[in-house]
Amino acid sequence: MNLLIRNTRIVGESTAEPTAAADILIINGEISAVGPELREPDNCRVIDGADRVAMPGMFDAHVHFREPGGESKETIRTGAEAAVNGGVTGVVMMPNTTPAIDNGTIAKQVLEIASRDTRIPVLTSGCVTLGRAGKELAAIDGLRGAGVRMLTDDGDSTGDPAVLYRAMQYASELGMFFASHCEVPELAGPRALNDGTSSYRLGIQGSPACAEEIIIDRDIRLAHATGAHIHIQHVSSRLGMETIRWWKQRCDVKVTAEVSPHHLLFNEDDIGDYDTHYKMNPPLRTKADNDGLLEGLIEGVFDLIATDHAPHTPFEKAQDFVSAPNGITGLETALVSLHHHFVAIGVFGWDLVVKHYSAEPRRMMGLPPAVIEPGAPADLLLFNPSACTTFTPDFMKSKARNTPFLDQTLDGRIDLVVLGSEVLVDRG
Repeated sequence: MNLLIRNTRIVGESTAEPTAAADILIINGEISAVGPELREPDNCRVIDGADRVAMPGMFDAHVHFREPGGESKETIRTGAEAAVNGGVTGVVMMPNTTPAIDNGTIAKQVLEIASRDTRIPVLTSGCVTLGRAGKELAAIDGLRGAGVRMLTDDGDSTGDPAVLYRAMQYASELGMFFASHCEVPELAGPRALNDGTSSYRLGIQGSPACAEEIIIDRDIRLAHATGAHIHIQHVSSRLGMETIRWWKQRCDVKVTAEVSPHHLLFNEDDIGDYDTHYKMNPPLRTKADNDGLLEGLIEGVFDLIATDHAPHTPFEKAQDFVSAPNGITGLETALVSLHHHFVAIGVFGWDLVVKHYSAEPRRMMGLPPAVIEPGAPADLLLFNPSACTTFTPDFMKSKARNTPFLDQTLDGRIDLVVLGSEVLVDRG
């Protein structure tokens, strides 16, 4: 389908404020022209983009789709539809499925399901160790042969540093890189919530931030020693951010890092009386940590925004706070919540969102960034800052509802998502 979007304003990773109104012409899945008052071709659908902002589709490099083994929580199809609903046009799955994605055969099966069942590109990471057990190296060459670039035992730190060191020495030669869920399990304890005022008030053993910060430093040191690229996942504390900042000031270490919307927006005070929607790993920490993470994102210490989309069934999340699983969904709420809490009030601009939640994640995965320029493949969305979104169960496309945003109304709405020749979302 050919498409002409009239009178929209365009943002990109170097455009903090939207441009003057322009038209975007899409012919056969490619952006044919961008400019004012473009001629309307025959057999072309016309969409009024007035008062809306056009931007590249987002890309989330940290999601859990649970298939194989956890289809009651999420499937690759429903996870991809949740992504589309949130303006996300590409994702990277984590390998903590059942069985774990620790060899090329399973990786190929997952990618075949994704190719068959989804409307967006779905990539997968692979495990560092067999079964994510932290003892023996996974079938890394087979994973590479299946197209895997990112290796991680996500959900668990790779406990034995000697194993991770050997993996880095080997896989870096194959053009692969490592993503690290940083945690000392013996120190983290039950991982239910931060070790602080809320854990004391609720009578639950807390998980101190140093359990995360120790491994952040350890894994970057291992990468420095081996020449590997290390990506630090879902940083939750100011000191963790400052550790990464310190290492990034060295010219001879390859380190990237991500921050999640929930660690920017929420803290331990939001847990209230055992609300499991706020239970995640790493846990929500303090308001000072929120401020430190935001500082790191604006400064550029964090390369990526990633949701760590972690769906669970309502039955699981209805358990007591210690027994309930960690995790929050995020694919459908991320872009709107970032607009509501930050962009709309001038904390940062759309350029930061596009850079860190669209362009840099793609670059990290070896993909070209999505851009709104003539000759580029169509991969974009229209965002309506004057409308609002209510995250009702009927609105959500994920199987899961474990989000603090459930039934909340936030400013902003994704009106259109286009990928190639297909309109994925159309809210008029």
